[in-house]
Amino acid sequence: MSANPQKPPKSLEELEAELYAPAGTMTASTATQPVKFKRPVRFLRRLFWVSLLLAIPTSLIWIANLPYPVVRKTMTEKAPILLLPSYIKIESHYKSAIAALEQADRLIESPTSAADIDLGGQKLQEAQKHLNALPTWLASSVYEYRYWGYGWQFSYAGWNSARARAGRLEAKVFQERNAQTQLSEANAALNQAKQQYAQAATPIDKPIAIAAWRSALDQYPQIPTSTLAGRTARQTYETSQRDFRETVGLAADNQRVATIIAGAREFGRQAAILGQNPPHPTEKWQQIAQLWEDAIRPLNQIKPDDPLGYAEAQKLMAEYRVNLAQIELRRSAEVNSVRAFERAQSEINTLLARPNSTNPNYTISQLQSIINQLEKVQNGTTPYLEAQRLLLSAKAKLNEFQR
Repeated sequence: MSANPQKPPKSLEELEAELYAPAGTMTASTATQPVKFKRPVRFLRRLFWVSLLLAIPTSLIWIANLPYPVVRKTMTEKAPILLLPSYIKIESHYKSAIAALEQADRLIESPTSAADIDLGGQKLQEAQKHLNALPTWLASSVYEYRYWGYGWQFSYAGWNSARARAGRLEAKVFQERNAQTQLSEANAALNQAKQQYAQAATPIDKPIAIAAWRSALDQYPQIPTSTLAGRTARQTYETSQRDFRETVGLAADNQRVATIIAGAREFGRQAAILGQNPPHPTEKWQQIAQLWEDAIRPLNQIKPDDPLGYAEAQKLMAEYRVNLAQIELRRSAEVNSVRAFERAQSEINTLLARPNSTNPNYTISQLQSIINQLEKVQNGTTPYLEAQRLLLSAKAKLNEFQR
């Protein structure tokens, strides 16, 4: 055996004991050995304490800036400087919202193309995003937003005004986009109608294509003129109207006028047929008058700029209005005559109910009243013949009493 036997290796517990043992208790062998772990452990301890010291005030500031009115009011009174992060965040969102709103307003209110509307809508969404980021508790905490003499831009009134402005611009964007959709549909219908007219080869297809072309043109005036699409539609409408007249010519106008006049003549013919062989009851006179009105109404659609059809339309309207006036007179005469005849019949029935009256003056008075009512029944009315028969009888009876 050797004189210096090899020592067994130290365990982990022994190494830790030597590491944390006081300097005076270290053995000579361990004192001469370098300490390998002491410096990293000290660094970790210092890092832990520094982190803890930084976390405590950070947590306090975070708690102070929570959106709780009780906490914020206390901080406002005791240590308002702790609320500075909230103020900076609010001010940043408010400034960004106002800047985006200004850009959106310029693009939406004074657009030069559809791209301006789309870009304005994007800016509006950006502004709304910043406005939505502003906490709702600001409504009850406006009193705290005033410190350090800094020119804060945020104000509760300005916040409400910005939200109202954003809502108005949102409605404007919605209206503009709807108008753009209407304009696109009108343009598509117009192009399709033009193509249909170009391909029309038969006399039947031409009027159908012309009607489709007119229908497409009628869509443009329906677009609100307060929108960009409406202003564009007005220009397109004027140009398309000119193209329509140049392409289709007066043939379309003449055909349209001829169709209107033909329809009016048909109503007039039916009214004349229905009015034959008078007298007629009140209801039938009313039907005849309605037919004359239906004949007159479409003629009003023919404007003075239709040179060929306007004169004919005015001539027919004058004739039909005279006929309508005559029908109204006949109807009024029928109404009044029927009313007078019914009153006379009622008085006759009253007189017949007292055949043995001893008062001749009463009978004479009743007969005179009956005669007056029967004389109101006009010639050409349904009760006229019967009224004349009763009138002769009443006058004969009156002569008997007056002898």
